[in-house]
Amino acid sequence: MPRVAVAAALALAALYAVTLAPGVTFWDAGEFIAAVDSLGIPHAPGTPLYVLLARVWSDALWFLPRAAATNLFSAACTAAAGGITAFMLARATGMRAPALAAALCAGAASTIWLNATETEVYAASLLLSWAALCTAERAGRSGESRWLVLTAYLLCLAVPLHMSALVAAPAAILLCTDGMRGKRWSDAALLAGICFLAAGVGTASPVLAAVAIIPLVAGLLLRPTGRRWLFPATIVSALAAFSGVLFLLVRAAHDPVINSGNPSDWTSLWSVVGREQYGSSSMWPRGAPLWLQLGNLFQYFDWQFGLGLAPGVAPSLARSAASVVYLVLGGVGCLKHKRVDARTWRAFLLLWLCGGFGLVAYMNFKAGASLGYGLVPDVSHEARERDYFFALAMWVWGTWAGYGAVALASRFSARLVPIGVMVAVLPVVLNWRAADRRRGPDAGLARTSADAILWSAPRNAVLLTAGDNDSFPLWYLQTVEQARADVTVVVTPLLGALWYREQLERREGVLVNEEIVRTWRGLAPTIASIAATARTNGRPLALALTAEGRRPLIRDASWTLRGAVMVRDDTAAGPWSAELGARIDTAAARAFVSRYGAALQSPPRASTDPSVRLMRRLIGCPKMALQVANGSRAVSLDSTCNFR
Repeated sequence: MPRVAVAAALALAALYAVTLAPGVTFWDAGEFIAAVDSLGIPHAPGTPLYVLLARVWSDALWFLPRAAATNLFSAACTAAAGGITAFMLARATGMRAPALAAALCAGAASTIWLNATETEVYAASLLLSWAALCTAERAGRSGESRWLVLTAYLLCLAVPLHMSALVAAPAAILLCTDGMRGKRWSDAALLAGICFLAAGVGTASPVLAAVAIIPLVAGLLLRPTGRRWLFPATIVSALAAFSGVLFLLVRAAHDPVINSGNPSDWTSLWSVVGREQYGSSSMWPRGAPLWLQLGNLFQYFDWQFGLGLAPGVAPSLARSAASVVYLVLGGVGCLKHKRVDARTWRAFLLLWLCGGFGLVAYMNFKAGASLGYGLVPDVSHEARERDYFFALAMWVWGTWAGYGAVALASRFSARLVPIGVMVAVLPVVLNWRAADRRRGPDAGLARTSADAILWSAPRNAVLLTAGDNDSFPLWYLQTVEQARADVTVVVTPLLGALWYREQLERREGVLVNEEIVRTWRGLAPTIASIAATARTNGRPLALALTAEGRRPLIRDASWTLRGAVMVRDDTAAGPWSAELGARIDTAAARAFVSRYGAALQSPPRASTDPSVRLMRRLIGCPKMALQVANGSRAVSLDSTCNFR
């Protein structure tokens, strides 16, 4: 059985290695890499265990650039999860080929594959979930209490790693309870109490933590007389796992470069762990109509097994056909799994339900970033696609699809088993075009766009940015590659957070008005205060083109397009563009095009992620502006350079 696990893990590791992102990618990756490099604290809930593990891993791979090493950490975690899945299925069913096919099909699902090739916490969370399921299965199979304690410890590690791993808790409890020697309700109660406690600590919810008392007491009262040590051992293991959160308190005291939330005291630590910065959420009222939330789930399923056939958000006949095939194969695999080993099947089914429909109900997402426009005009949309939240559900269905492909082939003839395995791994081919991060015109776009923004900023500039995709890659460049330390990056969406305004006051001196720092007066007066301080200190004020919407908040200023930024400059000369409401620095535009124009020579690859198109527009703007300034082309800048 271990050979199957090793084979699955090595095959997936090879797949992820050859398609690994060469460096930083968009969204949270830049922040995570910078946090790993500085042993810092990324956005709430801080993910301290992830930062520590990725730092140890990347230090061990000292010969690789930090970004490549942390990307490889995600690949290793996902490959290991595939190995565990193959091991569990092979042991439960006694069949190696279906177990191998199941793990490979699951690992080739597009959401899983894309998570495995960049620096993100979800790959490590996936591994933690499957490690807990594996030990839970062993606890139920053997009846040995030590495996129950280990399962509790692993589930509680979700608190310092990422709470998404706790989605596997119900399935783990079922595996522990549904043992080979009958039901063990005392173990179920104890583990359920531990999971409620972990949920309470991980969400800073005293109510959830208090609810944990009921099952914990039940587990204590129901325990067999010969296992008196089990309750205190489980509690100690949980507390040991929770202690990883204290890393935030220790590191914040040293004010690392990345210090989101500044959890330097118990109150702010509780705030970071509880994600108070993002506000409270509930299951009601719904963030979008339920049918639309379910529609998003099915949309994300359509992306899993044939995304390369149509890499954009819109479905196609070929991609939908592939989705139907793997939907059917998953159903076949589900039924076959039930007949062969009902015990693990029940756990897989519960994991699939919790990781899919359960998350739809609990997370209460707004409408997806690309679905519902025109159908429900007043509904709010998520800032990005949230398919990664449903990774566990997609993994389970991929497992069943791979298992079903081999089961269906073997039903006709044992000689057809290799054909079944080939069908199971076919998503590798069908998804390659969309999931390969190493090749293509946009492989290094996140770093290129960040470098373009920094290059465009004047010396000692105060640079206003708009959000994740123009900010986190800048953090990566400044922290990891030590680029342009003279530029102060101000992430405007973070200005509403007290800890961030205090950080700008404490470190950068760009906010000196105590009233503005201590009391949130709104975005306009805060940005106006930053602009006034920059002028007083003789520092240029610049806006990344992506932050163009902030320009009206800065009054009585003349602007010049300098590369990929707008610079406040009352004395600049150059052609005036009415569309931009600014002059064009033609010398800077020519230098910019010479330096970065090659990034746009190849057409963009279609993607479900709109950030690629957005940042290509940013890089393309100076070329268009130069053509307009030279009168060589009558082109509207509004379609390319308008980010408002």
